[in-house]
Amino acid sequence: MDCCNMRCGLIAGAVFGAVVAILGGVLIPVGNSIIKGTVEKEAVIEPGTTAYDNFVAAGAGVYRQFWFFDVQNAQEVVQNGTTPVVVEKGPYTYKTRYFPKDNITFNTNDTVSFLLPVGAIFEPSMSVGPEEDKVTSLNLQAVPPVVGCFGLLPLILFNLIKTSNSSLFQHRTVKELLWGYDDPMLKAKLGLFYPYNGTYEGVFNVYTGKEDMSKVGIIDRWRGERSLRFWDDPYCDMINGTDASSFAPFVDKSTPLYFFSADICRSVSAGFEESKDLKGIEVYRYTLQENTLASPTINPDNRCFCRDPTTTKNCSLAGVLDISSCQNGRPIFISLPHFLYGSPSLQDGVKGLNPIRDQHYTFLDVEPTTGFTLRFAKRIQVNMMYGPSNVITVLKKVKDYTIFPLVWMNETAALDDATADRIKEELVSRIQMLEIVWKTLLASGVAIFGVCSISYCMTRRSQSKLV
Repeated sequence: MDCCNMRCGLIAGAVFGAVVAILGGVLIPVGNSIIKGTVEKEAVIEPGTTAYDNFVAAGAGVYRQFWFFDVQNAQEVVQNGTTPVVVEKGPYTYKTRYFPKDNITFNTNDTVSFLLPVGAIFEPSMSVGPEEDKVTSLNLQAVPPVVGCFGLLPLILFNLIKTSNSSLFQHRTVKELLWGYDDPMLKAKLGLFYPYNGTYEGVFNVYTGKEDMSKVGIIDRWRGERSLRFWDDPYCDMINGTDASSFAPFVDKSTPLYFFSADICRSVSAGFEESKDLKGIEVYRYTLQENTLASPTINPDNRCFCRDPTTTKNCSLAGVLDISSCQNGRPIFISLPHFLYGSPSLQDGVKGLNPIRDQHYTFLDVEPTTGFTLRFAKRIQVNMMYGPSNVITVLKKVKDYTIFPLVWMNETAALDDATADRIKEELVSRIQMLEIVWKTLLASGVAIFGVCSISYCMTRRSQSKLV
């Protein structure tokens, strides 16, 4: 009788273990489904969701750091055509994107439109000196709007330079170069980012993700248009992806992330590089692809970004993007800082540059479950091109076209401790708790089932021997 009770108990224990293990296994898809539903609900851009709160205003402080290239031999460049020598000077740091989005309007096609106010507040404690520090840099109006242009424009520019006593280089404060100064040649306000304070970036129109979560945050229109008008090509004029502040939930590291940058007037992609820990939260680090600014000879997709075969060495120049078409014809070129990934001729044309990947590359740290960007560093260098001229005196000694670096910018932000704690409490801890529960149930159930099954077999075997 006792043996019978023991066998029955072991059978019951094995059944109980199997049930517990099955329950643990069932919790995996059920739990994942619960998490998926919760995340997708909170990722929709509509009032009351986490995504909407992040959408309206940046939770973390966004800063722009500027490093200027201070010319050390300006007189020799003009008089003898000597290669410019520069020294990096910075950072000069400003707090930006501190205004919430304006004129938020929800549309009937599951999109939301908005304006993005921009402004900059100087942060002395994060800077190497005051805004009044002076830098010797290229004169923004000492070269023609289109390099190498012919006709009356060089003569007009020559007269303006002569009458205003201007030169190829100028000595101005950081504040003037960034946000504007009264130009003696044009009798107008000029600056690398003028006008900025009190202006808007947009209008943007993005999908809310309400009907299709895969489209959340994707830009539907920019300035009322579904494509750009800068490159005269359907491929290069495409507006792809989001604004990089967030992406669709459940990020797949094998798939690139696409985003549009108004600063460089084009869409780009970023590829997964590695997983990192950010304040106890796993994030995927995505980096700008090396072939983003590659020459068309290496990356044929960039063919339509080549605007001038002459100044780009028959479109073989790598590492720079001519954005003159979206800068009113001014010879502005965008690159990574210190011409990272650029052709050797770019660094040969200006002495004093030293590209270092860890300091000069662009990256996004994306939380893979929600798709929110929790940390980023957008690093861009602004350059201007000048070249030889038989008419303009300050350019007569110039031997070749030179893409000259003016300033490079690091726009960066990272979530603060309070936001990190909230994410860990509301998302990470719940996922971890669910994993602990199903793993415990699964392991316990398998263990109980195994012990009871083995014990039952041993009991049966011992009883058989007695018989």
